[in-house]
Amino acid sequence: MDKVTKEAGDACFSKYPYLKQAGEAGENQTKVDKCYRDLGHYLRLINYCLVVGGTGPLDEWGIAGAREVYRTLGLPTSAYVEALTFTRDRACSPRDMSPQALNEFKSYLDYAINALS
Repeated sequence: MDKVTKEAGDACFSKYPYLKQAGEAGENQTKVDKCYRDLGHYLRLINYCLVVGGTGPLDEWGIAGAREVYRTLGLPTSAYVEALTFTRDRACSPRDMSPQALNEFKSYLDYAINALS
């Protein structure tokens, strides 16, 4: 999961390089670290959704209030949308998971993408 999180964050920062470059060095690194942390959090929540068979974990812990938090931190939701879209488009079967699991995984990614868009 750490590798997928890193790849998603890297894809985000390659599309929005100003997110990594804006602000002071220490302040900027904090935002970058939070972005990677949040991406990992979303992916873990999606795994929980797969286990429970519903969007409850994502709704309760990932989406509720997310826009306000990101607005306060100065992090655009478009960056998270880009990273989650990259993850959705990168995933494939059988390399990552079975076809059925992949379809479910992608549906939860789409759910998160739509909620943050």
